[in-house]
Amino acid sequence: MMGFNRRDFMKGSSFAAASLALAGCNSFGADAYPTVKPVPAKVRKPGDKLNVGVIGVGGKGWSDWEPIFKMGENIVAICDVDRDPVDKALAIIKEKNPDVKCYSDYRKMLEESKNLDVVTVSTPDHTHAPAAIRAMKMGCNVYVQKPLVRTIWEARYFEKVAKANGVVTQMGNQGSANEGLRRNVELLHAGILGNVTEVHVWTNRPVWPQGIGRPDGSDPIPANLDWNSWLGTAKERPFKAGVYHSFKWRGFFDFGTGAFGDMACHTMNVPFRGLQLANVIAAETTQIDGKNNETYPSKSIVKMTYAARKNLPAVNLFWYDGNLKPSAEMMPQVIATLGAVPNTGCLIIGDKGMMVSTNDYGEEAYVALKGEAKMKSTMKHEALVNIPQTVARCKGGHTEEFINACKGEGTCYSDVGVSVPMLEGMLVGTIAQQVPGKLAWNSAKQSFAGNDAANALIKPFIRKGWEF
Repeated sequence: MMGFNRRDFMKGSSFAAASLALAGCNSFGADAYPTVKPVPAKVRKPGDKLNVGVIGVGGKGWSDWEPIFKMGENIVAICDVDRDPVDKALAIIKEKNPDVKCYSDYRKMLEESKNLDVVTVSTPDHTHAPAAIRAMKMGCNVYVQKPLVRTIWEARYFEKVAKANGVVTQMGNQGSANEGLRRNVELLHAGILGNVTEVHVWTNRPVWPQGIGRPDGSDPIPANLDWNSWLGTAKERPFKAGVYHSFKWRGFFDFGTGAFGDMACHTMNVPFRGLQLANVIAAETTQIDGKNNETYPSKSIVKMTYAARKNLPAVNLFWYDGNLKPSAEMMPQVIATLGAVPNTGCLIIGDKGMMVSTNDYGEEAYVALKGEAKMKSTMKHEALVNIPQTVARCKGGHTEEFINACKGEGTCYSDVGVSVPMLEGMLVGTIAQQVPGKLAWNSAKQSFAGNDAANALIKPFIRKGWEF
């Protein structure tokens, strides 16, 4: 693995500091949130059909709205900046609802569609909060793709609006619905690993460009693309073919949250829930490659410290991306059992044993208790099979859980009570990828101690006309 290059890392710090100058372009005060006037949440009964608005039709959006459509709910409005997926969706939706309306600007869709009960948001990260918060202010329940929002300020604003209006929310980390994940969470709740003080989480992402600068020049905007609406709240920049739309935006600071924001909602899910992690109090990037002023690094390791909780010690969580992994030496039982460190997953180390998850979603995991030379599946280990069920199981999928909750049946496992605290820690980590040195984070004050460059990244830039 490459060494930490502090000189390369410092190159980017001037960008973060310079962004302080942009604070005046934000629509709201440095610490305040806009006033929220509570609007009653839209409530339906079991058996009723929900009126659904879809923001982001293609790509991941398709796999978000199509299950809802197949469940028999009424899709009344769809919005996408790209006309091509809209036309494909219309061919399907019009068979059941010939009056479905189409938009390229979610502001107009929400302004004109007063009958919506539910809104799905499956767009680039920078438009999640602006679209979802507008919808929640109308009393709409929202299903929002991970990582819910792009900045810490948006996360707390999202939470404030959701709670004020009593709406149902679900973040789209769909692995949360899996039986295996929920079982692994309850095993950790039972304390099978004893006192856990160290967690390692890694991913093979990015599989999109990171560690690159902004391209020069511009290209003609395709006739099927509403580029202004694609930019949304972000600062204006020229369109470049094949650079941002439709998938490569994720690595850019202005639009995405990089590999950390994209994948940690999955790979951190088990340790976050199972260890009942609370506030991140510090974060520091200890290794980095591809540092620049435009995109997240191509590779990095970030050390994050979570505060001690009642009867539970503080936890150091190490995040690895760009195909970096923790060393095989720290997990001999994993090597003895699986032959190699998995390509993606997490390792949870306690004083009574260790658990390893071997994929993105946390449903497949192995455990070795103290003194055991090899690991066994958490579903088959004889010391664990009689541990009682304490976490409710999902009767259907992640989306079905959301739809049922919108009709008063059950709750969502990834609502704001879980998704916002989980995301806040991750977003502190993404700021540590941009600002060098150890960052001390105070969640209660929503600020970094003595670090103007880091504090400048808490809030988003909001372009005039796109306030929310």
